[in-house]
Amino acid sequence: MATSRERSVPYEIPEDGSAPVRAGIPEHGRVPKYYWLKSRIAPLLDELGEGGVLPTERELALRYEVSRETVRQALRELLLEGRLRRSGRGTVVAGPKMEQPLALASYTEGVRKQGRTPGRTLIGLERHPCPPALARELAIGAGESVWHLERVLFADDERVGLESTYIAAARVPRLDRDFEPDSSFYAYLREEIGVRLGDADERLETVLATPREALLIGTPPGLPMLLIHRASRDEEGNPLERVRLLYRGDRFSFSVRLEG
Repeated sequence: MATSRERSVPYEIPEDGSAPVRAGIPEHGRVPKYYWLKSRIAPLLDELGEGGVLPTERELALRYEVSRETVRQALRELLLEGRLRRSGRGTVVAGPKMEQPLALASYTEGVRKQGRTPGRTLIGLERHPCPPALARELAIGAGESVWHLERVLFADDERVGLESTYIAAARVPRLDRDFEPDSSFYAYLREEIGVRLGDADERLETVLATPREALLIGTPPGLPMLLIHRASRDEEGNPLERVRLLYRGDRFSFSVRLEG
């Protein structure tokens, strides 16, 4: 049975079922100042709308009667959550996160479904002798040639991820001559090589970008990233590729349909 103290605490079901109850504020109401400020700034972002320019740190500090450091900490969290982004004009309200299905589909297809324009910039396409562990995954002999294709991923003009693909050179011997680096690799396999994907194993985890990855994607090194490890097979069940996909945690979410 609820106590009188419990009943005295205001309680509302969040309008958004994915939102935390009571905006994450405990019943005793004692929270760090930056978190209190963050909960006050959030409705302001809805008012400003995507691309709206946030008031300066000084203006926010005066409006809410807090220190500049408290403002900075609240804004850091909102930046990490993807609610805000930096731009030449200052800090602006970010658009909604892009949602990628956890399914065997290309990055191109997923981004286009969000109404965004996918793009890629080639970092490198190199041929190497395959090390033993990777060779076992690709079902080739150690030392056989393997391609390493590395590209930065874009949605519209925004850098959002980094893709690193390994595939046996024997399967795509003319990759360096026939493949357009800014196009879909899966479309190339299907249309030029006649290879279709069958299934894949994926593992998703949260990581921090390395200094090199952060530089390529254009994010702070401390920004959480969503990392997907993928081992895919063709329609005959033969190992096809090994992929490492790194997505910005502030710009992407992933979804999967579950059936009983």
